[in-house]
Amino acid sequence: MISARFVKHCLHFIKPAKTSRDTLLTKDTFYLILFDTQTGATGIGECSTIPGLSPDNPALYQTVLHDLCTSELKTDLTHFPSINFGLETALADLKNGGRKILFDNDFSNGRKAIPINGLIWMASPDDMKMQIKQKIEAGFNCIKIKIGTIDFKDEFAFLKKLRNEYPANEITLRLDANGAYNFSSVLEILNRLAELDVHSIEQPIKAGYWDDMAFVCEQSPVPIALDEELIGISNPTRKQMLIETLKPSYLILKPSLLGGFASCQEWISLANTTNTGWWITSALESNIGLNAIAQWTANFDIKIPQGLGTGSLYSNNIPSPLEISKGQLFYRQDREWGKLGG
Repeated sequence: MISARFVKHCLHFIKPAKTSRDTLLTKDTFYLILFDTQTGATGIGECSTIPGLSPDNPALYQTVLHDLCTSELKTDLTHFPSINFGLETALADLKNGGRKILFDNDFSNGRKAIPINGLIWMASPDDMKMQIKQKIEAGFNCIKIKIGTIDFKDEFAFLKKLRNEYPANEITLRLDANGAYNFSSVLEILNRLAELDVHSIEQPIKAGYWDDMAFVCEQSPVPIALDEELIGISNPTRKQMLIETLKPSYLILKPSLLGGFASCQEWISLANTTNTGWWITSALESNIGLNAIAQWTANFDIKIPQGLGTGSLYSNNIPSPLEISKGQLFYRQDREWGKLGG
């Protein structure tokens, strides 16, 4: 028999996390804890949302978690993808003895690292320059920069100076607009960004406008990666329709926002049949969720950096075997997990 409960934990950002949508100082997350009364094993999964982005209804969130814990884990979670992700990972952890080893592969066994991009948050130009310098000195050769909150002329000048200092054969440059640009001006912006030999740009315009986005994907000289566009789409037929209609260069897969690993696997299978690129990204989870995502990611033959560098964002994250070194994420088996909320 399995008993279930959940624990709320407020994560504190070391520095404000600023995007074109908002600025985060703290973020609540919930740990779903499953206990097998027969084996004595405990499985833990993380239910993590991003305010203003996750489709989960915040007013009903804890009610749904309570219902899940008191209904033998049979609550309908269709509209709560982050809880479904937490349940899926807690069950996987429980199945493997509650050791936080959800997948047995070279990453979880400590034999192989996952290449990741270095994430640069929006800030003053001097602060962003310092962030970038620190990432490059730390061994990152792929940098992802949040853009879209300041005047584009100033933004472009900053990026051009960056590219002049770090050419494309040394540093891969990814951009994330979080839907910041208007359709009427986005192609002009993308044409300018193409001068900088940018790898890709995530979600240049707001999600939900398929005709506009299909036009942007077709005309853009910079490869388009879809992020927010995927959120809320769970039907496989609808997923296929999105890829075939918009024809993006890449999909950004965030298990907490898309309903877990099974849902993301559907996106991957469809992407592979249409020659669409993809990579996997964490979505501000603590180390519990990040660990699950990283171990799952390691099941694939990874060729390009993934977006799994968010574990160092919090001052009160749970100590874990995860370590970032030289632009790669490692699982150090000689390190122990800390306690929840520790």
